[in-house]
Amino acid sequence: MIPAGYMSKKVVVRPEWPKADGVDDVCAVSGCISEPFADYINYWKHNGYWLFNSSGDIEHLCQQENIENSQNTLFYYEVFEKEYDGDSKEWSTFEPEASFPTHVEVPENAKLVGYDVTTFTVGQSPECSPLSCNSLATEIAVNRHCLFDTFEQAVEALEAGKFDDSEPGPFRVFAVYRLEA
Repeated sequence: MIPAGYMSKKVVVRPEWPKADGVDDVCAVSGCISEPFADYINYWKHNGYWLFNSSGDIEHLCQQENIENSQNTLFYYEVFEKEYDGDSKEWSTFEPEASFPTHVEVPENAKLVGYDVTTFTVGQSPECSPLSCNSLATEIAVNRHCLFDTFEQAVEALEAGKFDDSEPGPFRVFAVYRLEA
C-alpha cells in the first residue's frame, strides 16, 4: 500500500440508506455521504492523490481561509498500487498527478477502520464509494463503518464482479485509518 494522504470529514451516522445491517457510520473515501471539510480543490493545496500530504496542511488551510474544522474527523489513507478495470477484469498500475507535490507524512497514531473501493473515472480525484453511494453494503458484508474488514475482501469482491453494475471504474482499494487525538 502507498501512502496517499489525509482528509478531514464530517462522518455521517448511517443515513436511511444504505439499509445495511450493522453499519453505524460511513467512513468512505469519497465525499458523497461523509463530506470533506471544505470544497478544498478550489484552494489547490492537495497532493497528486487529491488528498493532503499532512494533517498540518489541512490545519493551515483551515486557519488561512477561516474554515471551521473542529467537529470533523481526520483520516489517513493508503492506496493499493494497482487499479481494477471491471470491463477488462485486469489490474494495472497508476501514478499520482505529477503536477502536484506528493510527499505524504506517515502518521504514528492511526487506527485502521477498514478498506474502501473507490471509483476514478476521471483519473485522480476519488469519486464514488459504491459500498455506500450505491448501497452495495446491503448485498456485500461490511463492517460498522461501511468498509471491508480486510484488503483481501475488497479484492475478492472486485474480481467476483460485485461492483460491475455500480459505477464506472477503474476502481482503487484504499486502507482507511482514523487518526487518534
